[in-house]
Amino acid sequence: MATCISKSPEQTESLGEQWGRAARPGWVIGLTGDLGAGKTQFVKGVARGLGVAGRVHSPTFALINEYAGGRLPLFHLDLYRLDTLEQITGAGLEEYVHRADAVVAIEWAEKWFGNMPGPESGLRSSRHDIRWVQIESLGATGRRITYEDSGA
Repeated sequence: MATCISKSPEQTESLGEQWGRAARPGWVIGLTGDLGAGKTQFVKGVARGLGVAGRVHSPTFALINEYAGGRLPLFHLDLYRLDTLEQITGAGLEEYVHRADAVVAIEWAEKWFGNMPGPESGLRSSRHDIRWVQIESLGATGRRITYEDSGA
């Protein structure tokens, strides 16, 4: 497990941008953290690192935003409004998580996978690399970003 300290929203976005540049097809980024912790800010950086042009915003009310035009497609899911696994699967979100040709960023991922995806999630396969990210507020602008990689 690794930890980064971000001192500003710009640094949080910059870390996401680095990850977007390094992302490979099939990569799943599970983001956890309180409301306003910086999950969407981080995904903005991932999109920029992938070369996605245009505005990136939270898909809280749409559940998913799809961004094309970058090096890889980006699927940005937000589970905030969903409370149960049945609601998540009923919304048809599973198909996105198994896309081997894209990067998938999931806000509130713990609602789907608990603390970290286990083998039963189907994500731990040769097609997926998983980066599990916890973002914690450290005051007005500071963030502790802890992450762990797993998968193939």
